[in-house]
Amino acid sequence: MPETFTCLHYHLVFTTKNRVRSITPAINSRLHEYLGGVVRSANGIPIQIGGTDDHVHLLVTLHQNIALADFMRELKAASSGWVNAAFADVGEFRWQRGYGAFTVSHSSVDSVKEYIANQEEHHRKMLFTEELRALLTRHEIEFDERYLE
Repeated sequence: MPETFTCLHYHLVFTTKNRVRSITPAINSRLHEYLGGVVRSANGIPIQIGGTDDHVHLLVTLHQNIALADFMRELKAASSGWVNAAFADVGEFRWQRGYGAFTVSHSSVDSVKEYIANQEEHHRKMLFTEELRALLTRHEIEFDERYLE
């Protein structure tokens, strides 16, 4: 085949360091815009970005030449640096070391997009650890409960 054809959608999830509730309403929308800019700068497409005061979800399409681990390292480093510079009065902002990354079929993009858009409502009923446990279970990823708390 002379060409490469890909459709690489990812649902990405990561939390603030120690799940500190530091994504305040003043930071929230600007952070989501900044995250989208980082995705675009990597030649990706931000489809939906949302979250709560202690974590974010992104639905993105990434180029096939992008290594996911490298992308996540850059996304988290750039965004935490930006928050610290733009909101210096808030105190030190950091992301937790790990992340969740789940592939999304093209036929499921709309449902994941809606899921991310409704994070505030969703977390009125479910804790983040319950949500993460459900995502890991749905994707048949083995995990140690100690790392969810």
